[in-house]
Amino acid sequence: MQNNTFSTLFVGQNLIKLKEVDSTNNFLKELVSKSEPLPEGTVIMADNQFAGRGQQNSVWQSQVGKNISTSIYLKPSFLPIDKQFYLNMAVSLAICDTLSYFITTGIKIKWPNDMYHFDKKLGGVLIENSLTGSRIKSSVIGIGLNINQTDFPKEIEHRATSVIQILQKEFQLEVIMQKLFVFMEKYYLILKSGKFSILKNYYLEKLYRLGESAYYKENGEVFEGVINGVDENGRLLVEVAGCHKSFNFKEIEFTHTK
Repeated sequence: MQNNTFSTLFVGQNLIKLKEVDSTNNFLKELVSKSEPLPEGTVIMADNQFAGRGQQNSVWQSQVGKNISTSIYLKPSFLPIDKQFYLNMAVSLAICDTLSYFITTGIKIKWPNDMYHFDKKLGGVLIENSLTGSRIKSSVIGIGLNINQTDFPKEIEHRATSVIQILQKEFQLEVIMQKLFVFMEKYYLILKSGKFSILKNYYLEKLYRLGESAYYKENGEVFEGVINGVDENGRLLVEVAGCHKSFNFKEIEFTHTK
């Protein structure tokens, strides 16, 4: 474990750097289960994450040493289970603000928590909560961001991008991490203070395709709809042919054409 000089109260003050790991989330969860209590805000960072996961176990592909692959340990025991999507909002907004600090236009949150620059993916989040009773005991927040990667596999190059591709400039990962930790702490403290409406309003401001007519897919069928928001449980609210529908994770697929 290493102490660091990040200008935060707790996020990133205990930073564990790894050369290679299957998944920073897996490593952190194992650390939590085996060791003495970890300080809140502990961060695992890896140069190479060879089995990184996204939502529903989709694979996250990343070039060695080029991108941010990190996991943050939080203990939001103050948050009722029925409010856990607000943690997702806080994390998404922290990353969104971090990217927007460097990239001044086009950064949006694609529901529930992917980071987009216009219509291309910049990164994603995987939140794994441990529950006790009606509360969240602890959370492992996995974050993957494309920073200095210039080439992507052919099957995703049309829908993936990176900071270096957008700005034509390489960044030290620690510079972006410093901003990420500051914003993470900011939004986590807003969450802790119970200011849910602030989080939701700002999340909607940043939501990709909000209020726009676009095409989506459900059970293989393409339809046209307009995203109107999210509900308390994090379901996506979409108006389809004059009817209001709600979708859970993976029940709806974003498409770019009919």
